[in-house]
Amino acid sequence: MIQKSNNKKPFKKGIVKKITVPKFLEQILKGNITYLSRAITLIESVKESDKVKATKLLQACLPHSNKSIRIGITGVPGVGKSTFIEAFGSFLTSLGKKVAVLAVDPSSAINKGSILGDKTRMESLVNDKNAFIRPSPAGDSLGGVAKKTKEAVILCEAAGYNILLIETVGVGQSETLVHAMVDFFLLLKITGAGDGLQGIKRGIMEMADAIVINKADGDNVKKAALAKTEFSRALHLYPVKENQWTPKVTTCSSINKDGIENVWQIINDFVALTKKNNWFNKNRIHQNKNWLLQSINQQLQDDFYKNKTIKKELEKQMQIIEKQETTPFEASRKMIEHYKKND
Repeated sequence: MIQKSNNKKPFKKGIVKKITVPKFLEQILKGNITYLSRAITLIESVKESDKVKATKLLQACLPHSNKSIRIGITGVPGVGKSTFIEAFGSFLTSLGKKVAVLAVDPSSAINKGSILGDKTRMESLVNDKNAFIRPSPAGDSLGGVAKKTKEAVILCEAAGYNILLIETVGVGQSETLVHAMVDFFLLLKITGAGDGLQGIKRGIMEMADAIVINKADGDNVKKAALAKTEFSRALHLYPVKENQWTPKVTTCSSINKDGIENVWQIINDFVALTKKNNWFNKNRIHQNKNWLLQSINQQLQDDFYKNKTIKKELEKQMQIIEKQETTPFEASRKMIEHYKKND
């Protein structure tokens, strides 16, 4: 499905390039989701001219951002993330909240295509005037998190979305990367699918601010209750978090909408506590510093591989490695030296 727009006339091909930064800002601040979508497309562009324009737009939106609760949602494929997000998002919009869902879809490692199916799985939420869903292909981003997700957060906040739900693909390092850009980290689990306590990595358990046992309906109600007890006991074995928050475990049925309100109450309790002890703000500042370092690394990487002489040298080193005349480590050292001389 296509996200509805507040703008009556659809964009014609080529018009987006003519939109000025002030025009973008004006319409984003008005909550025009057509302009918001185009702005996110702009920041995702790899064209140098678009990068310059995107940087100016992000700078203009920055004073209007930082006024939301950012919630990361993860869980293995099949745990019901999309169904939960639709139920949870619909509940929040019923309270008058504006909800933006940034869903990162897994891209094919072979042809770089992506599924982009979240919008079709969230039929109710996608037609909600107070909700905005933006699926972004993960591409070659580490852990499946779109490179521009953080920038999209700024744009969505400037557009007035006060609840941001950032969904991960639930594989690789995506949990760590999303944890580093959200205020609250929610781990979805289910019972009876080999998804028990033994299958959870210690790191994910330590990152979770809440564990929600999803699909607690029908024959799974008792199993979910047992899983809740098991996870609660396990969490008590971990040391107290720096933010003084004790992670909570609860159950819910996204289909029946049972337990959804309780999940929101847990998040509210978390926000109240961490704002009171000032950890909420400190965490945002810490994340921005990490964002700076990641941006530097990304820009250096982009500049390195776009360098014409580096491209030629890389092809040369690849051929030498293929002939087994050098090691990858020595080849990389020569590449760096070559880059420094030609920079």
